[in-house]
Amino acid sequence: MRTFRAGTSSIQYVSSFSGHHAPSSRRFLSPAAGTKAKTTRPVPREALDQKSKSPFYFDTGYALFAKRPSRPFPPPFSSPPSGSFSDPLSTHNRSRDRRSYVDGEMIRGITNGDDAVLVGENFIGANDGVGAWHTRPKGHAALWSRLILHFWALEVERDSSIAPWAPSSSEPNPVQYLQTAYEQTLAATSSPNEWQGTSTACAALLHHTGEPSSAEPVLYVTNLGDSQIMVLRPRDQEIIYKTTEQWHWFDCPRQLGTNSPDTPNTNAVMEKVELQESDVVLAMSDGVTDNLWEHEILQNVLDSVRAWESKTGENALGCKPAGADGCMPYVAEQLVKAARVIAEDPYAESPFMERAIEEGLAMEGGSIPIAICQKEELIYLR
Repeated sequence: MRTFRAGTSSIQYVSSFSGHHAPSSRRFLSPAAGTKAKTTRPVPREALDQKSKSPFYFDTGYALFAKRPSRPFPPPFSSPPSGSFSDPLSTHNRSRDRRSYVDGEMIRGITNGDDAVLVGENFIGANDGVGAWHTRPKGHAALWSRLILHFWALEVERDSSIAPWAPSSSEPNPVQYLQTAYEQTLAATSSPNEWQGTSTACAALLHHTGEPSSAEPVLYVTNLGDSQIMVLRPRDQEIIYKTTEQWHWFDCPRQLGTNSPDTPNTNAVMEKVELQESDVVLAMSDGVTDNLWEHEILQNVLDSVRAWESKTGENALGCKPAGADGCMPYVAEQLVKAARVIAEDPYAESPFMERAIEEGLAMEGGSIPIAICQKEELIYLR
């Protein structure tokens, strides 16, 4: 099985994935305080032994930073322990299980602030939850971003077209997966469990063409909003692909959820990218792209890979060629740190500041944006 590297980053809350991972490396993980780097995301116990569906896989890593703690998920998505003997004991069997569930399934991914991150062996995603919903009584952007990513990942897992026995002509349909995920999220957050929120959606699905003996890797990239998938080719020191941001107007991206007219079938864009082994795939929210220019992202990743491979990087413990053995978490962490420095510097120049000035807005420093955009009967939170 051949491997690829993938990563994600965001700094509204910074979530950075990077790479690919073998099934045996999966384990339960949860985000820690500050900027931390990890390899894989939590998966249900029954999925630990699930075999890869493709001759290719991602060697993964991600790093997280949240400017404020994530809000706990409300019932029925959480299962808090009983507080006294007089409380109902219906949750007793999961009283020590702090993970979140929906429809009996452990919710895939990780919450980081209002964002959601998912890292799998063939599917990575970064959903940017719109943080201003936390000011609303029934607002919960983190729940929305996480549920959309969860249901999206489930559709990927269930679709037989990406199974190894599928005909070589079969193709996955990530936009339809996202549409189904959006509809399931609407249903899950409707009465009697009504919660409001919106989120961008951005993910990359690793697939292949041809027969197993001559298979070639193909990346199916789907985006709605201003998060971004970027593919880097370190051997050529270049960016070979990036998604295009989708905005209604400046700083108000397309988004899925409450009061938004956007839907995956209407607005999501899917593109296919031919990959080579050892390409790096980044899934980023605007937290990175608002604070670092493209050439800075490229240079940061290249420098981190070189530092790790030459064993001069922080906490370098030895590595294999092409950035394996823990390189991707290190790369993700360095990218997150660089974006965070700009975001927290009131005097730094940034892509977001440049775009704001072009719009005639007084702006300086990095971007950790939260604002409310309103137009007629539609309300967009940013």
